Amino acid sequence: MTEDVFTALADPTRRTILDLLASHGHGTATTLAAALPVSRPAVIKHLAVLDRAGLVAARRHGREVRFVVQSAPLLQTAAWMARLAAEWDARLAAVKALAETASGESSPAG
Repeated sequence: MTEDVFTALADPTRRTILDLLASHGHGTATTLAAALPVSRPAVIKHLAVLDRAGLVAARRHGREVRFVVQSAPLLQTAAWMARLAAEWDARLAAVKALAETASGESSPAG
């Protein structure tokens, strides 16, 4: 799932679509295309990628389909990244401690 989220977010147009949906609460392919320098068919393709990643959901309202942001995949990806960052911070702290210990041992005693 995280891979799908990264793939979807790799494109700046898709990130802009998510920003627009988040700020407006919802949007249609037509309203999104009006705010972007791409065609409505291109927006539909981008929405399909976002949908496959679980980042948006389509809701039918009469004749139009409105899209809304789904935050769960973003939260799961952010949690994974936070865990990864914490692991690296712990490793770097251990390397720093080893370097400081080694540096203290090799210093001439006064």
